[in-house]
Formats: sequence, structure tokens, C-alpha cells
Amino acid sequence: HFWKTEVPLIVYEYRRYVLYAFLIFGLFLSIGVLSSAQDENFVRLILSDGYVNETKENIENGDPLAIYGTNTTWGTFLGILYNNLRVAINNYFWGIFGGIGTVLILMYNSIMVGSFQYMFYELGTFWVSVRGIWIHGTFEIFSMVIEAAAGLIFGASVLFPKTYSRMTALKIGFKDSFKIFLSTIPFTIAAAFLEGYVTRHYNTMPNWLAVGIILVTLSIISYYYLIYPFILNKKIKKAYAAL
Repeated sequence: HFWKTEVPLIVYEYRRYVLYAFLIFGLFLSIGVLSSAQDENFVRLILSDGYVNETKENIENGDPLAIYGTNTTWGTFLGILYNNLRVAINNYFWGIFGGIGTVLILMYNSIMVGSFQYMFYELGTFWVSVRGIWIHGTFEIFSMVIEAAAGLIFGASVLFPKTYSRMTALKIGFKDSFKIFLSTIPFTIAAAFLEGYVTRHYNTMPNWLAVGIILVTLSIISYYYLIYPFILNKKIKKAYAAL
């Protein structure tokens, strides 16, 4: 009931916050791309000199995303899972500061994604990066945006209590937003698994398999958060109308 009904209906109720989160993500991702295009040192400011230099070296060696295969599969999985969960928790709980904390975290990560992708474009390996990074990136980045939406809901309950007392509004906002946040955890775990066990094979797997994984993962998470809530809400309304 939680996964099939409760979460989708909450997502539908707060659908405008999901939209806000995607708009913020798109805005700052664009800023990351444009800033990197205008200033060649911007990507180093965001990703660090060490990371950029290592990536350039990997490209020269014919393996642009070699960094994903430097550790053991389980070691990479656990390390990425810890990092992703840490980002997810901060992304959500910082929303208590009127949503400002969530916006700042989403802003930084969105700029980083834009700068990261532009770096590969500038180095002539854009397609290689897409077919590798987004094997796990669809679940990881999409979850980040949904977690940000949950943080915004949490923050809005503090700022806009409506007809409730502020404490009552905070309790309602926390309960609803936390359920949305919890729903992203399986996707975050799946993203870490893909990054640890699958992404490292990006250079040897055929294009159809890499693209297939990307499309399947994108379809699953998009359907669950962007399409299914509307279908379920319509179905429930029709059922009530028939009573």
C-alpha cells in the first residue's frame, strides 16, 4: 500500500513541488554548462584540478571513465551508496530551513552535473560519457531531484502553515515529505549497485545494451513519479464517482 498507493498519491498532491525541483535542477544545470563554456577554469573550480587532470589522462589512455573501475565492485558499491545516501539526507533535511538549504544543495549538484558533462563534450568524448555515466545516473540524479522536492515540501510547511498552527503544519509536512524521501531510497541503492557493478563495463558493452539500461531505468523512475500518480488519482476519482 505504501509503494503502490500512498506515496504516488502524496506525490500527486505535492506535484507542483516536483515541478519546482526539476525547474531548479534544469536552471542550474544550464548555468553549469554555460559557465564551463565561458570559462575553461570553471570546471576545475567545481570538480577540482585532480579530478579534471585524471580524466584528461584517462581520455588520452582511451578509457575516459576509467575512474569507475579503479576499486573493487563491492568497494565501489558501498562507497557510492554511502555518498549518495549522505547527499540524499542533507538534500532533504536541510529543507527545514525554509527550503533554502535544499535549494543550495540542489544548486551545487546541478551545476556540477552540467560542468561534468560539458567537460566531456569539450574533450570530444560526450557520447562515451553519456552511455557510461547515465547507466547509473538516471536513478541517481532523478532521485536527487525528487529528494529536493521532498525538502521543498518540508520547508514550505514551515513557511506556509495555511490554516494550521505552525507546529501542526510542520508535522503534516514532515510526515508527507519524509514518505516521498523514503521512496527514493531503493532507487538510490539501485544507482549505487549499477555504478559499482555495471558502469565499469561501459567500454566493452555494446551500444544497444548501454542505451537499453539507460532507457529502462529512466522509464521506470519517470513512470513512478511523473505518470503513475496521475493515473492513480484519476482511477480513484472515477471509483468514487461511481459510488
